[in-house]
Amino acid sequence: MAINTDKNTYTIVFAVAMVTVVGSILAYLATGLKDRITENQRFEKQQNILYAMGVHDNDDDSSVNFIPTTEVSQRFDELIKGQYVIKNGEAISTENAYMIDLKKEIDLIKSGKPGRLPLFVGERDGSTYYIFPMYGKGLWDAIWGYMSVDESLTITGVYFDHKAETPGLGANIKMRFFMDDFIGESIIS
Repeated sequence: MAINTDKNTYTIVFAVAMVTVVGSILAYLATGLKDRITENQRFEKQQNILYAMGVHDNDDDSSVNFIPTTEVSQRFDELIKGQYVIKNGEAISTENAYMIDLKKEIDLIKSGKPGRLPLFVGERDGSTYYIFPMYGKGLWDAIWGYMSVDESLTITGVYFDHKAETPGLGANIKMRFFMDDFIGESIIS
């Protein structure tokens, strides 16, 4: 007996079977790779913080090159002298402040609940840098980044990223010419 593939029941059963199989495979992979995913998120955030602080492998005037993941943990531990969480106006020293989900914390603050905001203090070439994360809305989706300022509150570096911005327009926030334009500006007037 041949299967009638023109019926709606066949289409529904086939779709349910495919969703079940593919969903199970993806769930298994996500569970199995969870530690690796967390480690890569840590590397990425540390690279972004260090990039804002001016620690990168840029070799020309237009590239945006991070330090390699094989070196990022060592350089982060070497250059970042303090990680703080600011909650209720009080700075609390902590580890792994970079793993705070800034969007969730901002949503908490907007709802009137206390949130936690990370702050990093770094030292390089005899200078102290204060690095803090930024998060906001772009035209199509979220934009985020890190800003580094010195003791006089002059911007020493920034790093921006986005989820979905218009190529050639909003997506330019990831370009070196855009990020370098902030260096030397004061955050107070």
